[in-house]
Amino acid sequence: MSASNMHKPQSVQNSLTRVVLPSLCHLSASERLSYLHWLPFHYPIQFKIATLTYKTLATCQPSYLYNLLQVYHPSRALHSSTQHLLHVPYMSTDFGRRAFSYSSPATWNSIPISIKNCSSLYSFKRHLKSHFIAQLINS
Repeated sequence: MSASNMHKPQSVQNSLTRVVLPSLCHLSASERLSYLHWLPFHYPIQFKIATLTYKTLATCQPSYLYNLLQVYHPSRALHSSTQHLLHVPYMSTDFGRRAFSYSSPATWNSIPISIKNCSSLYSFKRHLKSHFIAQLINS
């Protein structure tokens, strides 16, 4: 989704926080979102992509998605070789960057290694949402 299209649902979500929390209207939109444990509109998209990537890597299913993901193997011993990274293909257009083959590795590589190594889907989701909320609070 393009940045101009992201602005519209984000403004609706910000307005909804003012309806749900009328006594806290003096707070900024991001503070109201973190108070409600709601993620800004672009985070659920990243959450869904990361969750789908986790499921695909853990089960190797569905094969049509698994075939789009390539594990990053550096040519020599690097620190990044222990980070469980995926190869991000080169895309020259914004339209191409919306494809699963690009957005999935890009999102996956931005997640800390401690979250990638979670043993269950439930713990992965829980830690990922906490990570996103922490990013929201720190920004």
